[in-house]
Amino acid sequence: MPTILLVDDEPTIRILVRAALEDTGYPLLEAADGITGLELARSERPDLILLDVALPRLSGLEVCRQLKEDPATADTPIFLLTGFVQQTDRQAAVDAGAEDFIAKPFSPAALVALVQETLRNRAPRPLANSA
Repeated sequence: MPTILLVDDEPTIRILVRAALEDTGYPLLEAADGITGLELARSERPDLILLDVALPRLSGLEVCRQLKEDPATADTPIFLLTGFVQQTDRQAAVDAGAEDFIAKPFSPAALVALVQETLRNRAPRPLANSA
């Protein structure tokens, strides 16, 4: 079962995303700051990351850049969650390596559809012990 990592410092956003994804059955990991999110992404290797841009300790853009520069996590789809919706913000997300960004406020149903579509189209990872 694919795992999703949500990194957002707003508890209400984490509750909303958790509730929206509850019926999908996908395990959800959560972090409230950039450093913790980066550490979880590297240790748990989620299949998809939902990442706030404005985070304490390390910005979402920097977390995204670091994950995309690391061969172990470079292929993980990352969607930035943000209230910043100008063209320059969209360009910053693309420059950091994000697939796209999801503007806050967002539709929970649209978020679930995006997550399901992305994970459905993603090639399964080989098992670590397979020859």
